[in-house]
Amino acid sequence: MTSTPDDAAEDAREYAASTAVLPYVGSASSARTRGLRAWMLTAPVDVLALLAPLALTQQYWRGTLFTTVLTVTLFAIGGLYRARRHVSLLDELPSLFGRLLAAAAIVAIIAALRHDSVDYVAGFLRGILFSAGLIILGRAVTRWFAVFARKQRWVEHNAVIVGSGPVALELARLLRRYPQYGLRFAGCVDGPAPGAVAGGSGAGNALPLIGSLDDIEKTLTMVECDVLIVADSECPESTLMEILRLPACARCDLWVVPRLWGSRSTGKLPDHIGAIPVTQINHTMLSGPRWAVKRASDIVFASIALLILSPVFLLCGLAVRLEGGRGVFFYQERIGRHGKPFRVIKFRSMRPVNASESQTNWSIANDRRVGPVGRFLRRTSLDELPQLWNILRGDMTVVGPRPERPFFVDKFSAEHPQYAMRHRVPVGLTGLAQVSGLRGDTPISDRARFDNYYIENWSLWLDFKVVVRTLSEVLRGGGR
Repeated sequence: MTSTPDDAAEDAREYAASTAVLPYVGSASSARTRGLRAWMLTAPVDVLALLAPLALTQQYWRGTLFTTVLTVTLFAIGGLYRARRHVSLLDELPSLFGRLLAAAAIVAIIAALRHDSVDYVAGFLRGILFSAGLIILGRAVTRWFAVFARKQRWVEHNAVIVGSGPVALELARLLRRYPQYGLRFAGCVDGPAPGAVAGGSGAGNALPLIGSLDDIEKTLTMVECDVLIVADSECPESTLMEILRLPACARCDLWVVPRLWGSRSTGKLPDHIGAIPVTQINHTMLSGPRWAVKRASDIVFASIALLILSPVFLLCGLAVRLEGGRGVFFYQERIGRHGKPFRVIKFRSMRPVNASESQTNWSIANDRRVGPVGRFLRRTSLDELPQLWNILRGDMTVVGPRPERPFFVDKFSAEHPQYAMRHRVPVGLTGLAQVSGLRGDTPISDRARFDNYYIENWSLWLDFKVVVRTLSEVLRGGGR
């Protein structure tokens, strides 16, 4: 099939529109929707659908509540609350049905183990079937509304494409032509200096860059970027990974065009922009629901630990007082999330000569001023227990990169580029680096590498493993 002059003219107009440099400020619609997330629309509808049987009968209220929590959890694990560029209920149906059946099977097994009557189980399963129908109906309505709101540009997020080749050019054209993807093309960034022309020869295939990768943080802030799409960048992958860990990049949703187009990730819903496959990469910052879950677990853990360990607190405080006199607690300035300073609380193991010494002296492991009590507290890490109060206050978390003093933060950040990336998340009472043997005089680069791995692979199970390994270290006296 040959193209007509009218088709060629239409293509030229599309490319011209896609390569137009937009203003460096976000649109009004973008400003209104910067904090809007996909789960805010679908999750409440799913919960209402799952609780709907309670409006008909209260007989199964315990099972209904359990089913609601279980189903929403399975949906979240399966990625059914993640943002999608191509919104389609038909794409989601297999995953929806599979997880609904899994939830129903688990509940039925539990009911059978409780020796509930067959009539009870049958009636409860009918309620689940009713909820499943409402979930499908609710998804159909929310998906229609999402596409409609995007087409009307009520929901729109500024998107910057990392790359300047043919894939970036095609993505720019698609985003400008099809608003149903919910993205407003704000420009491209790549290796060349701003204003360079890339994307092939000819005016119809030119793609002006709004910035280079060297100044990407300034560019993303200027255009109020919400979404980053990594396409065909000229930058090496190792360098690109370092750039994407920068705070301005980590605050954006990150989408990637797979290098091997013939492959696809198993276990994930496929997504695409036009005919270009895209995959959303997990956030490298703890925010939104993930941060709410972590914060809630911190509060529960710290509250229970403070209650159970109150006799230990009393004994430690009394021992410190008998050995060193008044002043049981030691306060020191540390750097927390986003570089914000706070005062950490510890049991005093020695008295520094002055404030400058406590801020700039790296290690006191062999200091003669550390008495038997202080040495025991440090070896068993009991001197760190008052930091549970810092966790309740929100200064710290249970598991995270260990906090450091301002003097050393500045020093290590200048020497090790990855070190500053640790402050994307709250600092912790314990951390993956510490339970991996990186305490005291160990390489800072290794600590930063372990801390960044923890941030980028966070889960409640990973927190649990670190806590268990920490307790093991404490019991065998593996502290400083």
